[in-house]
Amino acid sequence: MTMPISARHGLDAVPAYRQGRSAPAGASKLSSNESPHAPLPSVMRAVEGAIGSMNRYPNMAATELIATLAERHDVAPETVTVGAGSVELAAQLIHAVAGFGDEVVFAWRSFEAYPSLVRVAGATPVQIPLDADFGHDLDAMLAAITPRTRLVFVCNPNNPTGTVVDPAALERFVDAVPRDVLVVIDEAYVHFDRSQSRGIGLELRRRFSHVAVLRTFSKAYGLAGLRVGYAISPVEIAEYQRKVAVPFGVTDLAQVAACASLAAEDELAERIDEVVRQRDRMSVALTASGWSPVASQANFVWVPAGERTDELNDLLFDGGVVARAFPGEGIRISSGSTEDVDRVIAALAARRGRDADLRVEALA
Repeated sequence: MTMPISARHGLDAVPAYRQGRSAPAGASKLSSNESPHAPLPSVMRAVEGAIGSMNRYPNMAATELIATLAERHDVAPETVTVGAGSVELAAQLIHAVAGFGDEVVFAWRSFEAYPSLVRVAGATPVQIPLDADFGHDLDAMLAAITPRTRLVFVCNPNNPTGTVVDPAALERFVDAVPRDVLVVIDEAYVHFDRSQSRGIGLELRRRFSHVAVLRTFSKAYGLAGLRVGYAISPVEIAEYQRKVAVPFGVTDLAQVAACASLAAEDELAERIDEVVRQRDRMSVALTASGWSPVASQANFVWVPAGERTDELNDLLFDGGVVARAFPGEGIRISSGSTEDVDRVIAALAARRGRDADLRVEALA
């Protein structure tokens, strides 16, 4: 009798990553924190010029992209690694330093992939609840570090709440973390940050030997479909990352698009500013409609709706808006185009109109 093949021990505890809900035709898809803008013409031309080489394997060393990033951030090329988005780089860092019996500390709720990535590596996730303001509780995270801790994630700005860590508090935290524990500052949303903490990760990377920084081209640069991100890490950690990275994980098309995007940052800055304006406009509308959004420094707004999460989610969906709901906790609404946010505002207004009609009926 043939015995069934069993999965590796521990995989039953790994939740599958859940992609943002797909949008029906004509609806606004605000569930995945994507850029609402099509790629810049200059980026599209660069990619079109590289299509003819798709029969060849990509440059695994990502020579031009890494050199460009190293020059841009004034770091040694040996400290820069690339991957299929910041999520793959997070996986690289975990596999580079943590394994069975080790622990990885992070705030919760934070980036949804962290627990799965840690468990896939065989390590144990240690989730520290957010504070009352939906930000990182750095004191509690520091207290959770044990001799088994190998890595700590700080998602700044945090996904899905959009909060940022105070620069001075983050510096104190990094300084207090033992030097044999890697602190990974995940800055996937840093381009939308209008607070004083902007860019703090790279500054700390220069000053502390146990800090790595993650960035991505998926959000502000609008390359989510090409999958490319980068890390700036201690030299020895970067070398370990290259050992555990998926070979040829970043295509030449993605590398070309990333380089072209870096060359067009002035144009992209205008688009980023527009995303921020629409984010803030949406937050004002939510507040005016009786919800309590958290002040966001990312390209989305978090509404801690608790038991009313499904209610808000249904309200938006009925108005042609697909958001990302976390049942019983809250809902994250990505900042989209003017038309997308108009649709959010219209959905909220429709609810106010229905409530007004009900009050009139009750008085009749």
